[in-house]
Order: sequence, then structure tokens, then C-alpha cells
Amino acid sequence: MTFLEHGLFPHMMNPLHSAAPCLGVIYGNRDFFPDQLVTEARADMARLFDSLGIRAVQLSEQETKLGGVESHADARKCAALFQKHAGELQGILVCLPNFGDEKGVADTLKLADLKVPVLIQAYPDDLAQLSPARRRDAFCGKISVCNNLVQAGIPFSLTSSHVSHPGSESFKVDLQRFTGVCRVVNGLRGVRLGAVGARPGAFNTVRYSEKILERHGISVTTVDLSEFLGKAGKLTAADPAVARKLDEISGYTPVQGVPAEKLLQMARLGVVLADWMESNAIDATAIQCWTSVQQNFGCNVCTLMSMMSERFLPSACEVDVTGVLTMYAMQLAAGTPAALVDWNNNYAGDEDKCVLFHCGNWAKSFLPDIRMGQAPILGSILGVENTYGALEGRTPAGPLTFGRLTTADAEGCIRAYVGEGELTNDPLQTFGNRAVARIPRLQKLMRHVCTNGFEHHVVMTQSHSASILAEAFKTYFKWEVHHHGQPE
Repeated sequence: MTFLEHGLFPHMMNPLHSAAPCLGVIYGNRDFFPDQLVTEARADMARLFDSLGIRAVQLSEQETKLGGVESHADARKCAALFQKHAGELQGILVCLPNFGDEKGVADTLKLADLKVPVLIQAYPDDLAQLSPARRRDAFCGKISVCNNLVQAGIPFSLTSSHVSHPGSESFKVDLQRFTGVCRVVNGLRGVRLGAVGARPGAFNTVRYSEKILERHGISVTTVDLSEFLGKAGKLTAADPAVARKLDEISGYTPVQGVPAEKLLQMARLGVVLADWMESNAIDATAIQCWTSVQQNFGCNVCTLMSMMSERFLPSACEVDVTGVLTMYAMQLAAGTPAALVDWNNNYAGDEDKCVLFHCGNWAKSFLPDIRMGQAPILGSILGVENTYGALEGRTPAGPLTFGRLTTADAEGCIRAYVGEGELTNDPLQTFGNRAVARIPRLQKLMRHVCTNGFEHHVVMTQSHSASILAEAFKTYFKWEVHHHGQPE
């Protein structure tokens, strides 16, 4: 499932997460360059935006000369336009058909003060058209624009080639990547995470700093698990909300062999969880998924967590708050659900392969053979009859992006690693939710994970979107990022 197929982003009514990206566009211009270059650029961009389903907010050709920005007065008009549409704009594209006016561009961004991602594009010159009638000099002008933005402290993104034509495949890829960066940056600002229950005592690995997250605009709302269990215990099968949740569970995964009373328990807990999330505007949850739920309520919450993750309301195990923050970021980058997994096993003697595993709460998108069952590991100490609700399923071959955010509490910062590989169809005989991953230079990655104190949990999506995450984290949040396989 994708955001488009689902129809909505996690913030259901937030224009920042509408299906069609909306970008502000600044056409930089200098009056001694040929006017038709700006007019041509507007037409080039219109064709590209139309092909990608991007909506543009830009000055008309009547508001300023050619609709470009080449003076402080133009900058004020453009900034006012952007502010008018501030609730819609996900990012800003700076288009340089010629050298442009670096002060005009910088002034527009300073005056608008939207704090959204910015992409700088510059047109290439044609060696056969370097006469005054067609000369652009955008290769040089881009450097000047970037210099002014650095002076002003305005972060920005660059295209893969220093100059690129809007009609080129490389710029099309760059723009698609940039809209992904916009989704991540805008989505993480103001995200509300829910921590349901206490961290399991044995899991020091998922400790984190609420205060560091809060400093970066990420809030955490906590609730005692006993409140949920108490409220769920008062609900009955006759409650309409419970009946609807039962239907939802049965329609989500095959439940043959699961006792009816266990399904009812899940439904009751699911109603309480959904009500709490709605009343507190929670975007993602980290849940005390064991062992209190099994001991005190008699079921697993894996299926409920999977259902939320499939709907782009990700849910992580073991109260892993920074794990679910990573899930939220990675689904925004990929446009598909994310799953929290364990770096769990080596794969025979292949040093570039490993087994990814968890008890059973991955989103349905990862599990074409999904079915509800039990959790045999927990069942061995709690009784398997108390672990119904765990999902079974194998993720087939496909693209893989992996990553992890963590608060480095002693250093007072947020760190991340991201990378790409592939999921394979190599034989794997085990239970739970499982996959085999091939990651080039996996041993080097594991050394980085261990020496930097990252958690044993990692997040995956079925995509290749690591560059989007690295750009969003590093450029716009100033977090420390290790992009595996890329030069530091």
C-alpha cells in the first residue's frame, strides 16, 4: 500500500500531506539576460510539474517582469505570495534560467520565513549558444545564490548535477527525491508520539531522551498500560465499537483457529487504543507489547500494531519511541509502510546477508502470506494460549531501505544511520515475521551499529529511499547521519 492508495497521509487533514505535492517556485532573473529564457523555463517547469502531479505557487507574468525575481521589490511580492499559501507549501524550488539575482532569491526566502526545504536548480548552457542572445551563466549564478543562502543560514538541497535541464531524467529524479525530503521534514516537525506503558525492564537498549526529542519539535505523550487494560476490561461484545473492531480484525488477516474470546480481547483493546490516539492527536505509538499484556490481558497486540502501521500510523514494539519515530520518517520517505525489525541472525556463512525478524507485528504490505497465530518464544514462559494475536508471514524479495534514529543522550544530539540493500527469496525455515536481507559491506555496517551504541532494532521499508532520509536528517535537522555505502 502507498500513501496515494490509502488516500491520506498520517496527519489526516494537514495540507502538507495532501496527495499532490505543492511547491513554491522562484524564477531568478537578471535583466541583461534574454527575457525568453525565463519564459521558456516557466513552460519547461509547467510540463514537468504536470507529469509529476506537482502543484506550483509562483508569481504570474503580470505581477513582476516575466514572473521572475530580480529585485527586492520582486522578492517582497514573492514572499507575500508564499506566506499566503504557507499552509500548503511543502518546499520551495529555486529555478535559475540564467545567472539570476542572488539577493532577490535570498530576500524572498528570508521574508517568507517558511522553514521548508529548498532545492536549487540551474540551467545548463549550450556550447553552441554562448552569444548574448542565448547565454545563461547559471552555472556561475548558482554558486552565488548558494553563497548568499549560506550567509543567511538558510539550508538548501542541491541537484545531482550542478546544472540540469528540467526536461532531463536526472532532474526529474532530483525533484521526486526532493518532494520526498519535503514529506520527511514537514512530517517530523510537530509529530506526536504515544508511549503506551513502561519500557520492559530488560530493554535498556530502547532508552531515549524525551527532552532531546522535544528540542527538535517531537513530542511524546505517555499513558500507563493499566489504564488501557482497565478500560478494555469494561467493554463487551455488545459495544458497537467493539463489533466494528472485530470485523476490522477479521477482514485484515485470516483468523482460522484463533479462539473467539482472544479476538474479542484484541478488539476491546483496539477500541481503547484508537480512542486514546484520536483524543490526543497521536501520529505513532510505541507499546509495551510484552509481557504485561499477555500476563494481565491474555493476548498479543501484534495484529493491532500491524493494522495501524498499514494505515501509516506506525506502531513499534517494546516502547521503542525512537524506533517508531524512525518508522514515521521512513514511511514518509518511501510512501509505503515501515516495519520495526531485529537485526536478528547471520545467514549461514554469507557475510553480506542476515535475517530480519520480529514476533509478528509487521504491516500487512510486508506479508503476502499473512495469518494470525501465536508467539512461541513468549508462549514458552507465559503459555501459548496467552499469545494469540502475533502474525505469521515471510517478506519476499524486493528493494530494501533500512535506518535508525536514536538520541545520543550523553552528547545531547540525535544520530542516525540509513542505507539500502535488497530482500531476497533465500530459504528460511522459522516462525514469526521474517525476511532475508542482502546488504553490501554488512560487516562494516554492524561495526558502525555496535561501536556507536545503536539499538538492536532497525526499521525497514520496501523501497530505495535512503538518500531522501539522509538529506532530510542532515541538511534540515542537523542530525549526525551515517549513510552506509556513501562517502562520509
